[in-house]
Amino acid sequence: MKNIFMRLVQAARLMVGMGDYDAYVMHYQSHHPKLTPMTREEYFLNRLQARYPGKKGNINRCPC
Repeated sequence: MKNIFMRLVQAARLMVGMGDYDAYVMHYQSHHPKLTPMTREEYFLNRLQARYPGKKGNINRCPC
């Protein structure tokens, strides 16, 4: 039951354009063990910038 809930949460995050930080860290540790993954805050800002590109990280367009 917990696994189904976690999958639904992950799917919902992907639908709104927000990746799953825990999945990112697991991937990073298994595929890039010598590198340090982004912090949760850095990851959030990176995903926000990817979704709404603008100058210096500012959102310059309506997300609608």
